[in-house]
Formats: sequence, structure tokens, C-alpha cells
Amino acid sequence: MSKRCELTGISPLKGHNVSHAKNKTKRRFLPNLKKVTFRSDILKKNIKLNVSNSALRTVDFKGGLDKFLLTAKKTKLSNKVRKIKASITAKL
Repeated sequence: MSKRCELTGISPLKGHNVSHAKNKTKRRFLPNLKKVTFRSDILKKNIKLNVSNSALRTVDFKGGLDKFLLTAKKTKLSNKVRKIKASITAKL
């Protein structure tokens, strides 16, 4: 399982744990990912995606997966979601 959001492209960041004595050790900042099932009204089917919590809030704010994908840029989307976006735009 890739630790990457399929809607926003958020991936792990690199950084340091810093102790009180200023010793630095490498660490990774992982995104807060959830496995979520979305309902597409245009395609009339359920879609399972690995999504960050912030992307989930954005989808709710936009008014659903269909409206989110119509405004989303292709460069941030995963290959699976690009195909879904293409099928949604074809139906409109």
C-alpha cells in the first residue's frame, strides 16, 4: 500500500526528531490516510479510495466526489482516479 493520497497527491515528508540537547535523528512525517468509500452520483457506483483526512474534508466541502473531480487538476490525481475523472467528464 502506497502512503500517498489518491486525490491530492500528499506523500510522506522527511525531517528530524530534535532532542532537548539539539541532537537530530531522521524521521518521516506520514499523511493521515483513511480508506473511504465514495458514492458517485453520475456513475451510479461506489468507489474505494485511499484518501487523506484533509482531502476527505475538501470533498465534503465541494459537495461530493463528482464535483471535486471536475475541479481537480490531473497532475495531483492517481492513475485510478484519472480514469474515474475521464469517465465522469464523458458522461456529462
